[in-house]
Amino acid sequence: MVDPTLSSDSKPPPPALSQDIFLSPYTKAYIRLYIPLNPPKDKKIPLIIYLHGGDFVLFSASTVIFHNFCNDVASQFPTVVASVEYRLAPENRLPAAYDDALNAIFWAKNQALGSGGRDPWMEYADFSRVFLLGSGAGGNVVYHAALRALDFDIRPLKIRGLLLNHAYFGGMKSTQSEIRLRDDPYVALYVNHVLWSLALPKNLNRDHEFCNPISGGTYMGRVFRLPKVYIKGDFGDLLVDRSVQLAQFLRSRRVSVYYRFNQGEFQGIELLNKTAAQELYDEMKWFVNEVCVGSEEIGSDRYHASQ
Repeated sequence: MVDPTLSSDSKPPPPALSQDIFLSPYTKAYIRLYIPLNPPKDKKIPLIIYLHGGDFVLFSASTVIFHNFCNDVASQFPTVVASVEYRLAPENRLPAAYDDALNAIFWAKNQALGSGGRDPWMEYADFSRVFLLGSGAGGNVVYHAALRALDFDIRPLKIRGLLLNHAYFGGMKSTQSEIRLRDDPYVALYVNHVLWSLALPKNLNRDHEFCNPISGGTYMGRVFRLPKVYIKGDFGDLLVDRSVQLAQFLRSRRVSVYYRFNQGEFQGIELLNKTAAQELYDEMKWFVNEVCVGSEEIGSDRYHASQ
């Protein structure tokens, strides 16, 4: 757990500055806000609302691996990043995390409107280019928060795209990757089942839409209204088939989907491997700055399921 970086005085200087902003007096939810160390002065930059990983039970926006991830995203794109400290299970079962993510979207709307004043750092944000980015459980939260946001008028915000990195989904029937990698040393299949039993509302199983988004439920009729979606997975991750299934499902609902599935790599590799991290940053930056400015062309086959 690390504190925000409010000053550039440290040596070496940080890649980005950060501060904590509380979302609600009734919960522990807050936003850790990031801006590049030297943000552009002549143009606005995208706003990325980030949801961290941890299987709904673990970690925080202040956990060092996610703090460093947001520093890199803010500095490299460049972008303003609002990393959400959402409530965790089992003390706060789903949909508490979705509620906190939606409240972060409302907070961004109020910042865009200037309601009650605007944080000076948000002057750099382009509220017409907002993206939701999530890793692990955060990818699950992004998907559900985006669907929930369709019920509300969030103008002048424009959510241009969703980025799901190793999104955390499941289901009652095991997929081929879950069978093949059931003893995965990172998070074994039986551990996933325990974590889902802690995260889901009591008396619901893993085929509930919170866990299995293609099983049915209340959101099916609005999926086609989602913006463009980027999906990243790795065939060394036991949950990869869930992301493949989601990509296929979204395409069947005429959602524009851009995806990459790599051989051999595993969930969270970008937090441990600098080369993998840079590849992910480059692809997400391409999605944010090129795909979501109006072009429908992928431009090459760099986004595909690697064989």
